[in-house]
Amino acid sequence: MSRKITLKDIAKELDVSTSTVSKALRGSSEISQKTRDKIIAFANYYHYKPNSTALKLQSQKTMVIGIVVPEIVHHFFTKVISGIEKVLNKYHYNVMICLSNESLNKEILNINMLTDGSVDGLIVSIAKETLEKNDFSHFNEIKNNDIPLVLFDRISDKIESDKVIVDDIGGGYKATKHLMEIGCKNIALLTTPSHVTVGLEREKGYLKALKEVKLPSNIIHIHENKNIKEQIEKLFNQSNVYPDGIFAVNEIYAATAIKIARSKGLKIPEDIAIIGFTDGLISKFTEPALTTIAQHGLTMGEQAAELLLYRIKDKERPFEKKVISTNLKIRKSTQKK
Repeated sequence: MSRKITLKDIAKELDVSTSTVSKALRGSSEISQKTRDKIIAFANYYHYKPNSTALKLQSQKTMVIGIVVPEIVHHFFTKVISGIEKVLNKYHYNVMICLSNESLNKEILNINMLTDGSVDGLIVSIAKETLEKNDFSHFNEIKNNDIPLVLFDRISDKIESDKVIVDDIGGGYKATKHLMEIGCKNIALLTTPSHVTVGLEREKGYLKALKEVKLPSNIIHIHENKNIKEQIEKLFNQSNVYPDGIFAVNEIYAATAIKIARSKGLKIPEDIAIIGFTDGLISKFTEPALTTIAQHGLTMGEQAAELLLYRIKDKERPFEKKVISTNLKIRKSTQKK
């Protein structure tokens, strides 16, 4: 066959109905494994491609999902997007990715553009400026227009939607407990301003661990519109006694702390142990390699996509919040001899 084959062609060649072919190609359990295998093998041999235009007309769907993320270069967000695509591609959905660049106005523009009929649903991580200004009116418009929405990572309880988050409190607790277990007693926290939900939750975990053994807290909130290095340096200028452990809520802060500590002649981890959060490429290539809390972005993306597909199928179902567990990855930055 030189021309593009259709469902009818496959059905005719294999002496089955077009409905059977369609279900087999979707992996339906209604069709026997033997028949599914035969149909899929035939379709693959002749390079069958579904008619996306016909599918859209039949379902009155665009078969496109909009994704809005604060940034694309961040290892965590690229992992989340990979997880989303992994699930959606199985169901013949494409994705349209937009960047808010941490801007409320850019986030609003992106969402307005995507919800003009271009997509069947949205997966969003909220921009820092949106959280700071506490302005979620554009998300209320999504709800009013009955557009399926899933929030991930950075969320707000003021928005009614399905949500997928990391166990940030548990991750902050694990990180702090690990520093305590290797003998640290003066543990500092480098975190985001309190309006950034993930930083706030990790701070709660940090404080919970300290409270259990009555250790003092030492917290620096980093504002990213100012010089990050100068803000972290304050930790080393507070007194003649440096902290013996640092928990940073992301790997940028942790890597910066390592660089500053080494510039002051401190040995890591002998003089000061440092742990980060995310487990991206920076964590693997710092010197020494950074102990970190892994937050499993791929799994988060898969969960977000699945929740959105459930919502598209049944818009009346109760909203869900899924929590992704973290785990500790120990590397040389906390491996005291």
